[in-house]
Amino acid sequence: MSENYDVIIIGAGPAGLTAALYTTRAGLNTLIIEKEMFGGALMNRDLIDNYPGHPEILGPDLASQMLEQATSYGAEMQMGIVEQIIVKDNQKIVKTDQDEYVGNAIIIAGGTHAKKLGIPGEEEFAGKGVIHCATCDGPLYREQVVAVVGGSNDAIYEALSLVKYTSKVLVIHRGDNLRAEKVLRERAFGEPKIEFIWDTTVTAVLGESTVSGIQLNNIKTGETSTLNVDGVCMAVGNTPNTDILAGIVKLGSEGAIPVNVSMETEVPGILAAGNIREDSPMRVASAIGDGATAAMAAERYINTTLR
Repeated sequence: MSENYDVIIIGAGPAGLTAALYTTRAGLNTLIIEKEMFGGALMNRDLIDNYPGHPEILGPDLASQMLEQATSYGAEMQMGIVEQIIVKDNQKIVKTDQDEYVGNAIIIAGGTHAKKLGIPGEEEFAGKGVIHCATCDGPLYREQVVAVVGGSNDAIYEALSLVKYTSKVLVIHRGDNLRAEKVLRERAFGEPKIEFIWDTTVTAVLGESTVSGIQLNNIKTGETSTLNVDGVCMAVGNTPNTDILAGIVKLGSEGAIPVNVSMETEVPGILAAGNIREDSPMRVASAIGDGATAAMAAERYINTTLR
């Protein structure tokens, strides 16, 4: 038998947990569904130093505080993989691999997953030297050499996390300058264990049972080469987790969800918040703002449309 809620939130990252805090404080019966870890991407972030009020805080610590705050007001938590969403009149039915739930409003805050390069060896060596989370896998590479592919904030965060364990980190970027913000660039350039390889792409991951190297291509000279490494961390961007939403809400060209300033989609009662929505700044602080905005819009929808 389906359980009924005022608001169902899909995803328990910073956007989802903030939304739950606001909806429960408004007296709305709220369920959060999470498929992996309560706290979302925060659980894989070592140090956060750009969150207002916390000059330095560990991602898991911030996630734990947010989770405790949301549940203290009555938010319910369920693990499960959302397999289908059905919009039926004013009700939204969410089917997971565990159960079925009915809500008046849905806030989609399912975040993103790591983008793949699509090169030979990437799939073959997944978990055998190809990684996407330095915080999770860094301890496996003590005193070894690891390459990080990418030049964004995420890539530099990964590199700075890896230096705590490795003997050397090689940042490989297709451009000639990092896209990461100034503070992170300066920190990376000042780290003696980080070296940079510019104007270069990775064209293959090499190895036998585990990664032993990568194949490189200099995009300016066309020169190819092989670099010996023990692991490679892919940090080349993210893809929104919106596969099941096709046909339910409109999706942008990159798969993200278009919303208005209130985080509302084109479907009444369905909202999106955080990195999964179109034009997200991809920051913890912005995800939190999205979650609060979406929660207030959901409350407004329920009170004006359904009551």
